[in-house]
Amino acid sequence: MAIRERALANLVNTMNNPLPDPSFWRGRRVLLTGHTGFKGAWMTLWLTRMGAEVSALALAPSSAPNLYNLLGASSELNSQFADIRDFSAVKQVVDRYQPEIVIHLAAQALVRASYLDPLATFATNVMGTANLLEALRGVPSVKLALLVTTDKVYRNREQLAPYPETAELGGHDPYSASKAASELVIASYRAAFLTEQGVTIAVARAGNVIGGGDWSEDRLLPDAICAWQRGDVLQIRRPDAVRPWQHVLEPLSAYLCLAEHAYAHPEAGTAWNFGPTDAASVREVVQLARAGFGRGEIDFASEIIGPHEAGLLALDVTQAQHELGIVSRWDLKTSVLRSVEWYRDYYNGEDARQLCLRDIETYLSLDS
Repeated sequence: MAIRERALANLVNTMNNPLPDPSFWRGRRVLLTGHTGFKGAWMTLWLTRMGAEVSALALAPSSAPNLYNLLGASSELNSQFADIRDFSAVKQVVDRYQPEIVIHLAAQALVRASYLDPLATFATNVMGTANLLEALRGVPSVKLALLVTTDKVYRNREQLAPYPETAELGGHDPYSASKAASELVIASYRAAFLTEQGVTIAVARAGNVIGGGDWSEDRLLPDAICAWQRGDVLQIRRPDAVRPWQHVLEPLSAYLCLAEHAYAHPEAGTAWNFGPTDAASVREVVQLARAGFGRGEIDFASEIIGPHEAGLLALDVTQAQHELGIVSRWDLKTSVLRSVEWYRDYYNGEDARQLCLRDIETYLSLDS
């Protein structure tokens, strides 16, 4: 084990690993964008479970099945189906609900889809972010906005060394470039308007999230489960691509903890990486998934096909560990196996909401 990895492993054992505090969120007015997406649906469940007063804005669910609908959470929040690209709709929601905390998840979040429709990707990720920030101007209730971008905002140099928050931003594909561009918009609104207004602006960078309930296109584990259930061979186009994989509860917990911290400490209104201390290849993840599923054939492509996607990506999460005490609670094997178990149990007839609550309770019950 390298010196840096040993140091981080020791940190895991010695630091207090925080969890979201229900007493902070109880009765708190929260505006959540993107609540009908995969991460958004999990976040909705967690926030309402803690007693937050959640208002939410997103497009109507697009996949079938869809986790948001399966959770049956619409009665627990003020849900508005609207396009983040429509400024008047965004402004109307902000003005109506007067949130104290804003969590921005709405995005076009798929790399390959960004090649098919780059203009929609830039409009959603750049102008959608600008619309939200503009809507917050002059709203006295707002104290904190947490904007989630991605681990792919960094100019990828195909290196094994992880990227710290200070690394150069960039992006080859439209998705990555649009997210990097959105961070320039965020920085401008922070400096020009919102800091003076008393609003703390924090940015969270995390990605390659796995977990039950994701049915988006080009998602590794959902594609694997569907193929193996049908008895098909799973086709893997980039088996040696390396990513910082994590269970969905890891970044969501980090976002909530960061929001709690930044609410009391405005100096934390900066960019933060969240993820595991090491990365893993697609091949490793798929092999763990097959072991958990118990069967399944895999065809690993020998040649790279399709549009450009980054080959190597890892995040330096030292800042979050040192300053917030946040470390991953589930390792890669646990994250993959719990994800596979979620899908297996769902397709065996178990209730999606209860499966999500089971994962949350298990996650929270771990010793720090």
